Amino acid sequence: MATILQDTQTVFVAEPKDFSQVENVPILSNSCPKTDSPKVTWENETDPANPYNWSPVRKWFTTLLTSLGGFVTLMSGAMLAPTLSAMSADLHISESEASMALSIYVLAFAFGPMVLAPCSEVWGRRPIWIVGGSWYVLWNTICGISKNRGLMITGRLMAGLGASAEFAVSAPIVADIWTSDERGKSMAIRGFLPLLGPAIGPIIGGAMVQYTTWRWTFHVLSVFNAVVVLLFAVALPETYAPTLLSRKAAYLRKTTGESYYAAHESDASTLGFRMKTALVRPVRMLVEQPVIQLVALIMGYQFGLLYIVLATFAGMWTKQYNQSASASGLHYLAIVIGYLAALQGGGWATDRLWAYMKAKYGGETRPENRVPLMIPGAILTPIGLLWYGWAAETQTHWIVVDIGIAVFGFGYIIGGNATAAYVVEAFLGYTASAQAASQLPRSVFAFVSPIFAPSLYNALGYGVGNSVLALIACLLGLPTPWILWKYGERLRMKGKTVV
Repeated sequence: MATILQDTQTVFVAEPKDFSQVENVPILSNSCPKTDSPKVTWENETDPANPYNWSPVRKWFTTLLTSLGGFVTLMSGAMLAPTLSAMSADLHISESEASMALSIYVLAFAFGPMVLAPCSEVWGRRPIWIVGGSWYVLWNTICGISKNRGLMITGRLMAGLGASAEFAVSAPIVADIWTSDERGKSMAIRGFLPLLGPAIGPIIGGAMVQYTTWRWTFHVLSVFNAVVVLLFAVALPETYAPTLLSRKAAYLRKTTGESYYAAHESDASTLGFRMKTALVRPVRMLVEQPVIQLVALIMGYQFGLLYIVLATFAGMWTKQYNQSASASGLHYLAIVIGYLAALQGGGWATDRLWAYMKAKYGGETRPENRVPLMIPGAILTPIGLLWYGWAAETQTHWIVVDIGIAVFGFGYIIGGNATAAYVVEAFLGYTASAQAASQLPRSVFAFVSPIFAPSLYNALGYGVGNSVLALIACLLGLPTPWILWKYGERLRMKGKTVV
């Protein structure tokens, strides 16, 4: 049953209950509905069509599905690292040009979500991910058969734009289906496989370049992601509530001839105006919201640190410890161990902390209740960098280096998940745009950092080089939780209305 509000009266109209897979009716009209048209809302607080009321099994299936999609996306970014020397020799390009093919993929993550995220707030999450995934498969396949530098770099850029759909809609999907009380654990589980990708990718890439050719890294990724796209097309439901309500309204318009509409369709005069408003929203958030600016800065720098580590870790083992490409790739498992430890305890701690704060303040909640778990991340991330850097510099036993990098991975995940959860809570309803706004600096940092990292380590060594990076991490990371806890609400109120 759909609830129809007309002349302040509630009318119930029989119709299909689940519109999460229905896409064969136009969900948006090109003009604003009349003010006396009936408005579609949820039937009640327990309406099973509302994603918040889906069964736990369906919620977890959807969460794990998005996690799988992110795994392929981020694995593709790092899997190329061990193949750069072989690629540069085969294509007759310099290693710096080959590194550009690696980094430009991540640069696409900065700009793709700025378009795809607001589009998901107009057309829904599901079509954005399916179209983006298909676009990735096309261009990644072209990379695998490219014969020159220009086609390779162009293909990587285009593939990155398609893959950025994961950044645009995965966290918003979790926010669409899980309440604030449940969101900590679900965000951690959703982030597990994507963060595993950059760690496992170099292991697979190293084995492939040793036993086959570098082109097979692209072929395997294309096949894997094609399977994922097909799975999404069959099994991924739509989760964005305004889109689901728009589909209900479209169904009622089609079957009754009445001008039913959803709130999503009533706030602008034309579809073009709605699209324009949605597309500029992430930019305005980044420019006008102090909270987004602060969060984007710290998330950007930490993401840059992660990509410095991922891009140089294998080379450190071959240079400092004379290990083979395949053996050096296995050390990325140390980062995975740090990830697993953080995800195992971090999601549970996030929900427990939220429940404690909610009880402490008489049931009241605020986004700043997510902030305390940023503190261990701000402390452990630079500690892990220092540990790893000086252990590698002095060529200490390999296990000491791996423990240091595991501590770094643990701190990155704990702090990153808490920060992402804070953004979700602070901008509920427009999570996709907020995530896109904070994603742009992250991807720019991730693009630039691996380019200068080899020069940094060549000039300063791993010990002093990581000490410099850790010092900057402390200067940026340690004050941020305190600023958000004390002034976060005030900063959010200062931000201009952008939604």
